[in-house]
Amino acid sequence: MDQNVVAKTCTRGSTMKTGKVFAASILMGKIMQLCGGLFVVFPADEDTSKCPSGGLCHRLPAHCIQCDYHLKCTYGKPTLFTCRPKKGVHCIVKSGHQQTNFSLNITCQFCWQLDPSQYRCTNSTNCMTVSCPRKRYNATCDVLDHVHCLGKRRFPKRLFCNWTGGYKWSTALALSITLGGFGADRFYLGQWREGLGKLFSFGGLGIWTLIDVLLIGVGYVGPVDGSLYI
Repeated sequence: MDQNVVAKTCTRGSTMKTGKVFAASILMGKIMQLCGGLFVVFPADEDTSKCPSGGLCHRLPAHCIQCDYHLKCTYGKPTLFTCRPKKGVHCIVKSGHQQTNFSLNITCQFCWQLDPSQYRCTNSTNCMTVSCPRKRYNATCDVLDHVHCLGKRRFPKRLFCNWTGGYKWSTALALSITLGGFGADRFYLGQWREGLGKLFSFGGLGIWTLIDVLLIGVGYVGPVDGSLYI
């Protein structure tokens, strides 16, 4: 194929991708402008039995206060929102006076846009972590108590399979190097069929043993349950 044709094709593809990203950004901006004047009060958990009382208002956990969140803010920028403690919860401001309404400085972003360190998600032990392409699973995530955000504090998210069954990479590699000819590495990883094959073939006359040392060393061969090494 002519190099000029290839160059034009690649340039066209890059331009189309850039155009899509730009169009998405414009669309999001228009939506924020249209919704800018709206005030949204998102429902929250009414259980206040574990909420502290008598402390500073701005230090109350998110489930202990009710805020009038609005969408007239710039994404990622700190914004002042009017909040109030829930029924049965009492708090004070820095001056020591009890307060029913107070302003809270919150970063303008939805809960699902938070950094992964600010929420906890359910884990799945039914998906393969060692696969190409990497597999994902449907998780349910909850925002940490001290983190404030817009929208629902519990949300679904598609995450990469990332769990461990307790198998150690160092142990598997050591067994592969020392007792790999007897299939000890494969038995350890739960792959008993391959282990029997190596045992009765004396490690494939050494060839299979060398291959397994390389495959386990680079992490290509893992536990039979599909989990990650520790």
